[in-house]
Amino acid sequence: MHRYRPTPIPGSEITAEASYYRRRDILRMGAVGGFSLAAPSLAFSATELAAKPGGYDPKEELTAEADATSYNNFYEFGTGKADPAAKSGDFNPTPWTVKVDGMVGKPAEFDLDALMALGLEERIYRMRCVEAWSMVIPWIGFPLASLLDRVEPLGSAKYVAFETVVRPEEMPGQRGIFQPLNWPYVEGLRLDEARHPLTILSMGLYGKTLPNQNGAPVRLVTPWKYGFKGIKSIVRITLTEEQPASTWNRLAPSEYGFYANVNPEVDHPRWSQAVENRIGGGGFFGSNERPTLPFNGYGDEVASLYEGMDLKANF
Repeated sequence: MHRYRPTPIPGSEITAEASYYRRRDILRMGAVGGFSLAAPSLAFSATELAAKPGGYDPKEELTAEADATSYNNFYEFGTGKADPAAKSGDFNPTPWTVKVDGMVGKPAEFDLDALMALGLEERIYRMRCVEAWSMVIPWIGFPLASLLDRVEPLGSAKYVAFETVVRPEEMPGQRGIFQPLNWPYVEGLRLDEARHPLTILSMGLYGKTLPNQNGAPVRLVTPWKYGFKGIKSIVRITLTEEQPASTWNRLAPSEYGFYANVNPEVDHPRWSQAVENRIGGGGFFGSNERPTLPFNGYGDEVASLYEGMDLKANF
């Protein structure tokens, strides 16, 4: 196992030293009582990021930052939507490493500096995210494929498995006799899904470092899938030949499929998925309902990944 170090890049492309260390200061802030909505911006401004090629914009009104950072699913901090923001203050996302191993030619462990080096290619991805409710969030991140390329996946690798951190001393949802889920939280993608340009690792949103409640310091975003696929606070990524376990699929396979592609024609056993409720605006429930779109509206980009598959059977 070796630690990845970035290769030299042209001087014209190097971030200014003051900006780089400002980013590290932001991360240190996260170590003291959690992140604030008023935290300084990242090294790149939202305008600069939006101007770079490779991002994505669905041309929809963004969800208010206050809603996106206060209405979350993150069971490690509690099962209520307000629990992550209220109970994640003791979580310390620095220092941090993400181990990448399994069927790769060059297994490695990436610290935050190394991830930020990949993040020199950061883009803003204004993406719809949907469960029974939906938001449009300006994620700041980079394609997962950029990380996978560094470790050189073997030809036998077919899937990518993800694992989140287990810290019951900092994550109150992981404490107690009766636990809602088995820890660690795990997820998985097919390798071609993981390499798709819209599959990103996010380290920020709204021009700021990722808040604890949104999955600091690094999380997965796959916008054409239901929200539970977006594993947070990732510590390990493993390439494998066999389909990996997925926490909700393992807990209730009749309710949560491995693929979890947004499909209005496949109802959850306990509710319809034909409509979604957009958070914000006129209220949280009822007033903002709209039809759910196949693949969450990203069909033109991702439908080819599933040609020939029965998307009702492989939900």
